Amino acid sequence: MLSYRHQFHAGNPTDVFKHAMLTLLLQALARKPKPFFMLDTHAGVGRYDLEHPWSAKTGEWRDGIGRIWGREGAPPELAAFLAAVAAENPDGQLRRYPGSPVIARRLMRPEDRLALFELNADDRAALERTFRGVRKTTIQGTDGFAAVRALLPPVERRGLVFIDASFDQADEFQRLLHAIADSLARFASGTVAVWHPIMDRAAMGAFAASIQALKPPKTLQLELTTRPDDWAATIPGSGMIVVNPPYRLDAEAAPALDWLWRGLTNGGAGGWRAGWLVAE
Repeated sequence: MLSYRHQFHAGNPTDVFKHAMLTLLLQALARKPKPFFMLDTHAGVGRYDLEHPWSAKTGEWRDGIGRIWGREGAPPELAAFLAAVAAENPDGQLRRYPGSPVIARRLMRPEDRLALFELNADDRAALERTFRGVRKTTIQGTDGFAAVRALLPPVERRGLVFIDASFDQADEFQRLLHAIADSLARFASGTVAVWHPIMDRAAMGAFAASIQALKPPKTLQLELTTRPDDWAATIPGSGMIVVNPPYRLDAEAAPALDWLWRGLTNGGAGGWRAGWLVAE
């Protein structure tokens, strides 16, 4: 996990998908007056310089946020996500991209609590600089998966567990299943959102079946792919499993995913999904 550096991939199509869905989740939680808690298990640096040599080396952001920056016709469901990106680029030139911690704190209210976990010491130091003096925000350098067991249930009794694992370990899918099970056991009413890359469809089917075997409550499956399933140069897309999704998340995600797919697809490849993995 310590070897993974998200700077190489910041702003790529999977980031755009992931963060657009995160904004929908946070907006839904903020509709109710009571405070909520968010646990971000793999926080990264918070914001990313798209002119950094690592981003320049891969250029992945050009096929992601670079394609939809300034594109017209976005549905209202994407307004908060696009505003978060615009806030990082006030002169209108796309140079920076917000990660999940910056997006989360932007959309969370002063009374809402954010816990960020990042193992990499350099990335954690960047987080600490970004959030120095920000109330209701804590940063720790311990394992984010262990934090699921340590911090749940939160005192607020409502909130989001956001798991965006790096997938640089062979057993990452198994660790995700354990984290979902731990979340359900400790915080049955909470929302759990798990991002994952889309690999071969057989592996994805096995992962979905394993989640169903946990007998979770209502569970939404979101996906966005921009390449053919047999694309080998990079992953063709990514998905997000959302246990206990907020009301109408499926309906709100659909127009957002459709617009994103149309802007990000390569020659009409891929597609999107917002369907129920478990429907109560």
